[in-house]
Amino acid sequence: MTDPTIRLGVDIGGTFTDVALAHPGGLSTCKVLTDYARPEQAILDGIDTAAAAAGIAPCAIGQVIHGTTLVTNALIERKGAKLAFITTEGFRDVIEMRSENRFEQYDLNLTLPTPLVPRQHRFTLPERIGPKGEVLLPLAPSAVTKMARQIAEGGYEAVAIGLIHAYANDTHEVQMAQALRTLLPGLPISLSSVISPQMRELPRFNTVIANAYVQPQVADYLGRLVQRLRARDILAPVFMLHSGGGLISVDLAAEQPVRLLESGPAGGAIFAADYARAHGLDKVLSFDMGGTTAKICLIEDGAPKTASTFEVARTYRFKKGSGMTVSTPVVEMVEIGAGGGSIGSLDEMGRIQVGPKSAGSEPGPACYGRGGTNATVTDANLRLGRLDPDHFAGGAIPLIADAADAVLADLGAPLALGAADTAFGITEMVDENMANAARVHTVENGRDIEHFTMIGFGGGAPLHACRLCEKLGIGAVLIPPGAGVGSAIGFLKAPVSYEATRGFFQPLDRFDPGAVSALLADLEAEARAFVANGAAGAPTQTGLTAFMRYAGQGWEIPVPLSFATFDRLDSTAPAQILAAFEDAYRRFFGRTIDGLGVEITNWSLTVSTLLPKVRPVRPATPEHPATPQRQRQIFDAARRTMVTAQEIDRSLMTAGQRLDGPAIITERETTTIVTSGFYAIGQSDGSLLLRRKEART
Repeated sequence: MTDPTIRLGVDIGGTFTDVALAHPGGLSTCKVLTDYARPEQAILDGIDTAAAAAGIAPCAIGQVIHGTTLVTNALIERKGAKLAFITTEGFRDVIEMRSENRFEQYDLNLTLPTPLVPRQHRFTLPERIGPKGEVLLPLAPSAVTKMARQIAEGGYEAVAIGLIHAYANDTHEVQMAQALRTLLPGLPISLSSVISPQMRELPRFNTVIANAYVQPQVADYLGRLVQRLRARDILAPVFMLHSGGGLISVDLAAEQPVRLLESGPAGGAIFAADYARAHGLDKVLSFDMGGTTAKICLIEDGAPKTASTFEVARTYRFKKGSGMTVSTPVVEMVEIGAGGGSIGSLDEMGRIQVGPKSAGSEPGPACYGRGGTNATVTDANLRLGRLDPDHFAGGAIPLIADAADAVLADLGAPLALGAADTAFGITEMVDENMANAARVHTVENGRDIEHFTMIGFGGGAPLHACRLCEKLGIGAVLIPPGAGVGSAIGFLKAPVSYEATRGFFQPLDRFDPGAVSALLADLEAEARAFVANGAAGAPTQTGLTAFMRYAGQGWEIPVPLSFATFDRLDSTAPAQILAAFEDAYRRFFGRTIDGLGVEITNWSLTVSTLLPKVRPVRPATPEHPATPQRQRQIFDAARRTMVTAQEIDRSLMTAGQRLDGPAIITERETTTIVTSGFYAIGQSDGSLLLRRKEART
């Protein structure tokens, strides 16, 4: 018998699979190594561990919420289906020509991402739809039949269809899809008019191709997961966290897996945003460091920054335009290969570099004793005394110090560096890489990073947060309870939501209230139908965004509108929309432009269940000195020497307990390092607030 109060969040990462089980008695969490061959096995193992700790039967679980990096990894590693792409004559090479922008202007050997579909697998149809949806060249049935036979002879595993201006009229895409389904029943087919019905053929084509490329793999995985859960008598509905930070059904996720691109990291952003609201923090830098990657996201006014497009598989780190742009709702963040398993190496100039390659969970860092032969960040942290070899992951993974020392010494030998100096070099490089990513991300968004508070979570972030703040000039870090499995906990806080989008170009001076009202009604019906299916009877909220620009500009900006104001449009709407556009334009660029017309290109409407209200947390005062349990030698990077650190279990850091750095605060899923320049104070909600000593008031 399922119990709706028992909910499971599970996040599959490149190294660990994190599990969070919420039940009437509290929250049970655990980390297990990810099984690459059978990712669902790690989920089942984690369920057993968490359920046993909670004292409940797995069959009592009432809801399963899952996030995965499967889609992102498949695109980066090019491990997808044999794919055919069907488009309009003359547009075969759009995905290879890209936008023709040079993101690295002076690099004569510029490297661009290889298209997911080779040219010989891209096919064209003699048809043409105009930008207003008018049929300029009808699609002949004979051309459709010929194309369907050609696809059948090619032995393709999936097909993506992206015809020009299909967002305005999907007739020809549907005609082609019907023919394929008749001839090849069961073949996965993705339509751009369904996956990304928006203006601009490059992101629309990229998005439908990415969706089709991973669909067979994702559908197979999700099918196996649900089947194995049912075989264990876990009959709870399964939801997936989509990249925009909401929940969708497992069936929709199997049909539109491109929505899962950043599902795991989005859970972390939700987790951080929840604590930002509770602690009254308006400007937060979310720092999520796991075993394979580090993710950095801006959270302002209690909400993560979101975007309608996302770049995956960049060929140049931090360079916008060097990846494959897809148009799907996403929590906007920067993600780099900097995690506990990131591998240290020497470049051609003999300098220590870290990442982006990772040892993952198979074989993992050398200190895991599973056959790893490369020096990693985890090996370095162990050598510097920051990890307890007997209590890593709650003692589930004993660490072998000699193995770490051996690979560190091997890496440093060409530089005449011992294991300790090499370990310091690795940790400094990974910290600097993450600091650079944070600087770039905040500058790109026009923010001053020194005024932000960091919220650190993931297995690695509490280890590195203080040092990162020293590099960035940030004065405070919040480490929430359950930080080691923060993304999985974030899944449990996510709303059921759906974002419906549609391309509909209109100059504002020729605004048609009737046509726009009909469009918004269609979008609302589409979104509400999904949300009602996943959360029947739950109160909802509706968000509306118009994407607008000045006439002649190449790109538009998102303009939030009040749906309550614009759900019944009349002749006064253009003036209200113009005022909202000018306010948004000023926020982005500091001024408006006189004398230019304004255009609307796309609409986006989101329906989501309401977030539960957070309980405000007041800063803990007065402060009482904590009583450390033991001492340990750790390396302090700012002082560049080993120091004696006080060590204490996190459970003893109750509200108002203060511990000055250097200090170590241990828990099952992670360890918090308080450097010499910081002190930690326990908070009433179980969080740790780390502050600079000189910033104390």
